[in-house]
Amino acid sequence: MAEPQVVLESDVEPRSWADPVRGTVTFQTLTGDAQPTPGLSSGVAVLESGGWLGRHRHAPPETYYVLEGHGVLTVEQQEHRLGPGSVAYIPSDSEHSVRNDGPGRLRVFYVFAAARFDEVEYVFTDEE
Repeated sequence: MAEPQVVLESDVEPRSWADPVRGTVTFQTLTGDAQPTPGLSSGVAVLESGGWLGRHRHAPPETYYVLEGHGVLTVEQQEHRLGPGSVAYIPSDSEHSVRNDGPGRLRVFYVFAAARFDEVEYVFTDEE
């Protein structure tokens, strides 16, 4: 049986991507990083105004919950508006990307069906 985990966001060091393929995003993996879980990992991603996450896919399905801000999620070339309280399910191996088109930051809570974040292999479309 797995042990419960409680993680405070402010205790987790953020990581960032800032490049022409991956995009400009900061993220903190909260569960499924320092200690594996039995099947889920989660965290918070932040895209500042104008920020974006490049087109990519990965095997584990993923869910987004928008904490604040506005943006556009593109899944398999179909655009979906995001705003506070929006929930999005991204099926396994679906190409997707996110861009912040609002004036403030876009904060998204994400969950992967993977015990550890490092099990999620990002395949960026523009790197293929």
